[in-house]
Amino acid sequence: MREIVITGSIAYDYLMRFPGRFTEYLIPEQLHQVSLSFLVEDMTKHWGGVAANIAYTMALLGTRPKLMGTVGRDFGDYRMWLEQAGVDCSTVREIPEVFTASFFVNTDLDNNQIASFYSGAMLRARDFKLADVYDGAPDLVVISPNDPVAMMNLAEECRERGIRFIYDPSQQVPRLDGAALRTGMEGAYLMTVNAYESELICEKTGMKLDDLRREIDVLVITRGKHGSEIYMNGDIMHVPAFPAKNIKDPTGGGDAYRAGLLCGMLYDLPIEVAGLMGSLCATYVLENNGTQSHRFNVDEFITRYRANFDDRGMLDCLKQGAGHSA
Repeated sequence: MREIVITGSIAYDYLMRFPGRFTEYLIPEQLHQVSLSFLVEDMTKHWGGVAANIAYTMALLGTRPKLMGTVGRDFGDYRMWLEQAGVDCSTVREIPEVFTASFFVNTDLDNNQIASFYSGAMLRARDFKLADVYDGAPDLVVISPNDPVAMMNLAEECRERGIRFIYDPSQQVPRLDGAALRTGMEGAYLMTVNAYESELICEKTGMKLDDLRREIDVLVITRGKHGSEIYMNGDIMHVPAFPAKNIKDPTGGGDAYRAGLLCGMLYDLPIEVAGLMGSLCATYVLENNGTQSHRFNVDEFITRYRANFDDRGMLDCLKQGAGHSA
């Protein structure tokens, strides 16, 4: 099994539900001076952060990814949770002077979301290189949303050291300018974003979708209930959304998709199989409240996959990684 280091945010998630529609309270003529307060009926606190979410779901699939990020003095219980799930936290750095980053999101009846993110310890991620926390060179590094300077530094380190990396700017796309986005994706093997983020990247960089496809070996664009598109070797592959039993909350679906996709890639599975693995992982998250509330074992995952799609027996390789007998 190849070794992967997942860098990015590690945070606590505060998820709220608004029993109405945000659009009904937005007045087009007054968008220049918005002042709104939404009364929510419930709020739950969960483990979160993009990098931690990806690592958690990859661990459920039988891998042991290394998680790299900065956390605060309140990380003790979270570390225990991740380690028990199978995530290697040896490359996590604790900053005792601050608190762990926190994500606050409010979701309405149409699954539209308004969110805020408190950086906390994440701001210190720029102070650590991959070489500071990891001996040698991993097979793959994922650069997911993090302190913007840290993301740029990690991409540059990977380029200088010849380490293959995946660029996943997602939630940081609104904050990064065009120059930073162009620099971040330079030399990346794969980039994954959602449809809105891909359009925003094009707008900020002045690039077109075809330009992104030429710049990146593998470009993945997720489209929620419409599935995802994978651009590779000049081809476009549509990956359908996996059928859900009951959608409870969309938060973290994209992170889980990345986990399944990455796991498939680590096992050298065909990209269409890896994409469907990502789609199924996303569905598990959609069926739960919280980005790490879903649970499954490898056998359950394979059974559910095969109930909808034919993997031609290739997913049996996951059983070896999870410690099953061959």
